[in-house]
Amino acid sequence: MGSELYLSYPGAFMIGLLGSTHCLGMCGGISASLSMAIPVGQNFRARQSLMLLGFNAGRIGSYMLIAALIALVSTQAVDTWAQLGTALRSVAGLLLILMGLAMGQWWQGIRYIERVGGPLWRRLAPLTQRLMPVQRPYQALLLGMLWGWLPCGLIYSTLGWAALQPTVPAATMTMLFFGLGTLPSMLASGFAATSLQRLKSNRYFRQITGALLIAFGLWTLPLLHIPQLT
Repeated sequence: MGSELYLSYPGAFMIGLLGSTHCLGMCGGISASLSMAIPVGQNFRARQSLMLLGFNAGRIGSYMLIAALIALVSTQAVDTWAQLGTALRSVAGLLLILMGLAMGQWWQGIRYIERVGGPLWRRLAPLTQRLMPVQRPYQALLLGMLWGWLPCGLIYSTLGWAALQPTVPAATMTMLFFGLGTLPSMLASGFAATSLQRLKSNRYFRQITGALLIAFGLWTLPLLHIPQLT
């Protein structure tokens, strides 16, 4: 299990990196608005960087917390670990395929899955309004911690993978690497929002990343008996 566990970290990073276009749609707007709210003047770049890093640190921290909570439940199911692992891998693979279809703009069925987290988000969303306008790095951090609970199929698919880990720290690290994979695009959405918007709208870019996510999902599915890296 050791090598498989290790290789899941770069795998989670790649999912975050490939799914960054979806992240731009879900979180890119709020990230860009943090930058635009900062008055241009002395130390603008430094203040902008602190805001963006605070927001993304909070967002990734929430991913890790959710993974830890899920792992606390999944790691207790020792007697049914084989059956649970197969089911979770299947769910994670199918969600990645759905995300790839949505990314490539072929089918938006992932939106039905994202509605699962809707009731919780409706309770948290009003709290984000209380932090607006964001003027301090700690406010950006708190906003990111709340925003990390936004319903997202890409996060759900990676959480399915994280739940496969045998320990809570391993599951938490999986989501850390996923979050780090999303970080380049999220930071760029604040520093270069216009350029990233053009990339997000590029049909060929979306289709290539969508196809890669579908391939990753197919590789994850245990039913296909595709040899896994060891």
